[in-house]
Amino acid sequence: MEKRMIFVTSPPACGKTKLSKRLATEIKHIVYLDKDTLIPLSKQIFAVANEPYNRSSEFFQKQVRDYEYDVIMDLAFEALKYENLVMVNAPFTQEIRDNEYIAKLREKLKDYDAKLTVIWIVTDPEVCHQRMIKRNSDRDVWKLENWDEYISKVNFKVPENLRDPDDEGSLLLHYNSTDELTESSFKEIMEFFEKYD
Repeated sequence: MEKRMIFVTSPPACGKTKLSKRLATEIKHIVYLDKDTLIPLSKQIFAVANEPYNRSSEFFQKQVRDYEYDVIMDLAFEALKYENLVMVNAPFTQEIRDNEYIAKLREKLKDYDAKLTVIWIVTDPEVCHQRMIKRNSDRDVWKLENWDEYISKVNFKVPENLRDPDDEGSLLLHYNSTDELTESSFKEIMEFFEKYD
């Protein structure tokens, strides 16, 4: 059976966790990893460094962010040794638009006889805004207090650079601005993974 590493990704508050958990429940033979699981460790780094907890800060970018991704990817590759499908729920904001990063990742996956699937969540920015307000998380405080500055730097465009013409599963889109769109696109994604049942 073909192995796949699956990224469920989008800007924050687009519905990654809800979709990931639903897919992990419906798809057999899958390991689910959520980068947010590492947040308590990251908070400790802020505390030890006597820095305010701000995941949009320069300190986070330089001292925390990349380490979170390194750890979750190490866990993902370890899991891929034992299961056919490994799903990682994380924004991958910089990584998915970095063609060199993606090329190296695909090469590494070949060593595991695996391919990359990215599920990109297509969501209206204002829908994300309202979801962020509703979830009321401390990780979003700066974003909500500085919404115009924050949202101006967020890229909602579909990362078409990820699409591989030789692999129908390279880039799957999940439309998530309305309940109707959510259900119809979820069914389409599940159709792709039915062969793994």
